[in-house]
Amino acid sequence: MEIQVIRSHTFPLKQLPISTYPHHRTTTVKVHAVSDNPLKLIQSGTVVAILPKDASAAINNDGYKLLDIRPEWEIEKARVSGGIHVPLFVQDMDNSPLTLLKKWVHFGYIGLWTGQNFTTMNPDFVDQVEKMVPDKTTKVLVACGEGLRSMMATSKLYKNGYTNLGWLAGGFNRAVEGDFPEVEGPEKLQYATIGGVSYFFLKVLILLQAVGKNE
Repeated sequence: MEIQVIRSHTFPLKQLPISTYPHHRTTTVKVHAVSDNPLKLIQSGTVVAILPKDASAAINNDGYKLLDIRPEWEIEKARVSGGIHVPLFVQDMDNSPLTLLKKWVHFGYIGLWTGQNFTTMNPDFVDQVEKMVPDKTTKVLVACGEGLRSMMATSKLYKNGYTNLGWLAGGFNRAVEGDFPEVEGPEKLQYATIGGVSYFFLKVLILLQAVGKNE
């Protein structure tokens, strides 16, 4: 399956149209039908994929509002100043026997190593976004740590009427120093998703790299 492009050029659906700000022109894509499948929304250009290095230009020059959909414990570590925060996932507070079993398995396989809590989908996500961004024609750049959760969020927002959506390709994990000039919090933005035992190993690695440079 291919998408028709102006001037009769085509490109396969597997190729994501990554926009570049501000120095490259964006190719306009004609799409006859678009589903609310998040990958297809990005592949078709209905949701604009924006790299971290181009995000500041998209926000400052092109009028995008940054919507950070990470959970609270990631936002507390590092966040972009001026961003809107509405979590797509929230900590699961259910303590039924089945959920407690799931939490124990999650801790053993994921939580201990990553520091991530056992979560559930935020049932009020769309309502909370609508309160923060009532005009659904507003340009909204949706972001998370690695890009997967924000991809899901763009689908939900598109399905509920938001028409000018951007997706931070690869998430904050792909950001480097200077991509977002104003960052709040005690941690670097690209490390905010890392916790648990993995965070300890990360700090050891950073220390060893610093020692190596000094030598």
